[in-house]
Amino acid sequence: MAFKQFILVCGGTACESSKADDIYKNLIAECEAHGVKDDVQIVKTGCFGFCEKGPIVKVLPDESFYVEVKPEDAKEIVAEHVVKGRQVKRLLYQGEETRKHARIEDISFYQKQFRIVLRNCGLINPEDINEYIARDGYAALAKVLFEMTPDQVLEELKKSGLKGRGGAGFPTWMKWNFSRKVKDPLKYIVCNADEGDPGAYMDRSALEGDPHSVLEAMAIAGRVVGSNKGYIYIRAEYPLAIHRLELAIKQATEMGLLGEDILGSGFSFEVEIRFGAGAFVCGEETALLVSLAGERGMPTPRPPFPAVQGLWKKPTVINNVETWANIPIILLKGGEWFSKIGTETSKGTKVFALTGKIKNSGLVEVPMGTTLREIIYDIGGGIPNGRKFKAVQTGGPSGGVITAEYIDTPIDYENLQKLGSIMGSGGMIVMDEDDCMVDIAKFYLGFTVDESCGKCAPCRVGGRQLYDYVDKITKGKGTLEDLDRMKQIGHAMRKASLCGLGQTSPNPVLSTMHYFPQEYLAHIDEKTCPAGKCKDLVRYFILPDKCIGCGLCARRCPVVCIKGERRQPHVIDEAACIKCGECYSVCKFGAVVRK
Repeated sequence: MAFKQFILVCGGTACESSKADDIYKNLIAECEAHGVKDDVQIVKTGCFGFCEKGPIVKVLPDESFYVEVKPEDAKEIVAEHVVKGRQVKRLLYQGEETRKHARIEDISFYQKQFRIVLRNCGLINPEDINEYIARDGYAALAKVLFEMTPDQVLEELKKSGLKGRGGAGFPTWMKWNFSRKVKDPLKYIVCNADEGDPGAYMDRSALEGDPHSVLEAMAIAGRVVGSNKGYIYIRAEYPLAIHRLELAIKQATEMGLLGEDILGSGFSFEVEIRFGAGAFVCGEETALLVSLAGERGMPTPRPPFPAVQGLWKKPTVINNVETWANIPIILLKGGEWFSKIGTETSKGTKVFALTGKIKNSGLVEVPMGTTLREIIYDIGGGIPNGRKFKAVQTGGPSGGVITAEYIDTPIDYENLQKLGSIMGSGGMIVMDEDDCMVDIAKFYLGFTVDESCGKCAPCRVGGRQLYDYVDKITKGKGTLEDLDRMKQIGHAMRKASLCGLGQTSPNPVLSTMHYFPQEYLAHIDEKTCPAGKCKDLVRYFILPDKCIGCGLCARRCPVVCIKGERRQPHVIDEAACIKCGECYSVCKFGAVVRK
């Protein structure tokens, strides 16, 4: 059947939570009602990436890009666009220059992106293996099975310069080669899908939108290193990704692309899903393997490394979702093609979850070497509400902050490390002038303290001590001596902790102390929080000469601590004030002051 039009509906978790499934069903119903169901194919895809403007609907072949679509809009899209051929202009994306953009190519959010990992997300139905095959899916596996030797595969990966995208940045070909060299009849391939950073959803979205790319890559690795068994370790709280993975495994097995004697090659490979319970430390590879084996997820000393002695003490290749998703296209287009993208030392692209104080939050994929300015301003649209950029945190709770001074830094593994941060799995949280860096450090420390497995003292004890010192400072009880102790503890944790969680958890504290020492001094010497975030150091009061007595602040106060007659200056009872900031936010006359 030849369709005249295609309607793509974003089916990622973010859009699904905003009733994308209802949009999908309504579009089908409207097409049937208008008698055009045989002319239109409606597809639920993976994430488009532009999460700030979801739910998203894209109509082909004219590339019309509709944003913030509601279920009730399906009727107008079908009646106007499908039947009459007229765009629904009110739903088209509107840029900063107030012009309506009809096509995705015109939208600044996408113009500097280069999609490799996300190449199929937003384009295909992830629940239909035929659509993946139509995009050269499983062609790389066939090439490896019938045209390439394991050495040739490793050589292409070596040429590509692909490094592990889970955070460590270890050369992928080298890890595979370690396992290949071990003489053992039983080896394992593992996909790390235990993505737990606050604000990060790169791997989850890749699995939701293109699960077969990961399955194909794991089978390729199995062929290269001599393994017939793969495991995907994924958080149980990712139900949509799990559903699509289960369906993908079933379809691939039925078509002879997984399971026994794949494509008649004599090579067999099966994949099993194992669920994680949400422990952040299980993102560390040795802790993950211990958990996968059914024991408590705690890291183990290295060496031996998992590539030599991993799951059940057998050689194990473990990579994260993003790393796996790169493999098929590298083998199809060649290592040299991939190596031309990125920088001299960091090849290819990187996927980031761009969140925080940013106009266009979402999932972005850019070549290595793209600057922070390009990501934050050209792709992300800058800081909302006219606020000033203050810092960006890369690498999640284990990363450091990067200030405006370094916003033109090209992003790669080496540059971020020099600045006291890390690439991590790809979280990127933007902060503006209203954020307190001491409070930010406290938040991330609180997370890593809670997530520490407790196995080693540097992390278990050091992390708690660091948190207590920062908490003390946010309450106006800190001393200058505390800053020296925090540095000593942080550096000791970096050197002595057993795994990456403990080694990197001091980063938020050490980097904020380095780049924002004046904020720490204000909390300690002046007992004030310049950003007004630390409640114990904040006061709210009303300026009598500016207050017109409108009463809006009093009506919004949750503890009713603001008194005053109508049209008369009001007063805040500071003893009863819980410092929520509602009065400050709603006052239109600048009468409420935060100090």
